[in-house]
Amino acid sequence: MPATSAPEPRVSVCIAAYNGARYILEQVESILSQLRADDEVVIVDDCSTDDTASVVAGIVDPRIRLIRAQTNRGYVRTFERAIGLATGDVIFLSDQDDIWLPGRRDEMVGALEHAELVVTNFSYFGGQVPRLQRRRLSSADSTHRLRNIFWIWVGVRPYYGCCMAFRAEARARLLPFPAYLTETHDQWIGFVGNADGAVLHLESNSVARRIHEANATVKTSRSLRAIVSARLMTGRAALEALRRARRSR
Repeated sequence: MPATSAPEPRVSVCIAAYNGARYILEQVESILSQLRADDEVVIVDDCSTDDTASVVAGIVDPRIRLIRAQTNRGYVRTFERAIGLATGDVIFLSDQDDIWLPGRRDEMVGALEHAELVVTNFSYFGGQVPRLQRRRLSSADSTHRLRNIFWIWVGVRPYYGCCMAFRAEARARLLPFPAYLTETHDQWIGFVGNADGAVLHLESNSVARRIHEANATVKTSRSLRAIVSARLMTGRAALEALRRARRSR
């Protein structure tokens, strides 16, 4: 009797939207062009004060699920909610203002046959990013779990949510996000994936990041107090990721 191939994983793309009316249509169209008929795009609008929700609602495609939040909670909690609502086997994170590069979906889904979390590199347009953000991931570093956690914590290992996809079963350790986490949800996901020892770095670019004045990523220098506070918060999150990994074994 011939062997039957495993069914193709369903994909959920999670977007935290806020005042993104200017760019979100182009982004969503770049995503939909790669998705299959039973995939979905989960967009949680975080009480935008512009026409973001209306723009999304005007896209006639059954794969889009638009959730309008009742209160503004910020991008970390909005991504957390979107991940919790996703129904796919594989979950992608996506910003509202970038553009998916051709082949992203299939390359990352294929890579997740061998990992729990996949992280890629990116290109950018519309401006310049700081030199630190131009660092690139190396596939050779994929298995250096503790080293990756350390360098993510320091802030020089480029783990960006817009470059991530993970298997849905990882949610058991990802959710809920730590209550004290007020930024860098992507670092938290990187901590959890590396604590589980199941990360794969792809050296290809999977997304073109749009650089503009309203990017959520911090572009200006921060005070020493803010830097120390952020490092303490993310250090605490790294320890929490290791604890969750131990409990799941």
